[in-house]
Amino acid sequence: MILDSIKNSALYYGVNPRFQRAFEYLATVDLEAIEPGKYEVEGKEIFMNVVEKELKKPEDAKLEVHDKYIDIQVVVRGEETFGWSERRDCKEPREEFDAEKDIQFFLDKPQTCYTLRGGQFSILFPEDAHAPMIGEGIVKKIIFKVLA
Repeated sequence: MILDSIKNSALYYGVNPRFQRAFEYLATVDLEAIEPGKYEVEGKEIFMNVVEKELKKPEDAKLEVHDKYIDIQVVVRGEETFGWSERRDCKEPREEFDAEKDIQFFLDKPQTCYTLRGGQFSILFPEDAHAPMIGEGIVKKIIFKVLA
């Protein structure tokens, strides 16, 4: 898991060759004006979802994992708290892995939590279980799905 500010995104270009393309695309977007929805960046290798949603109570947010995609979650407006655990420590699956949607949820409680503000991002790898959308109020964010 990586947590940083968008202004430092170039530091992570070497981690995955697709990160540079995602962050460069982000720089071309009017973050305040972009409407919620799914946007193709590079086919199935990089796409993004823009969401503007009500946040949840911690007990309502479930840890999730992905196999094929890395998440780059960028907060545009508001504050969002994430629960986090090492995937290998998740022992209580809520259901089987859904390969088509590339997701599995767990009932385990997060090991730790962190909060992002506008202009900050978190990169979540397949090894990271994360419970997003925790807090009060509404958050606007961009979620890049980057092929691992």
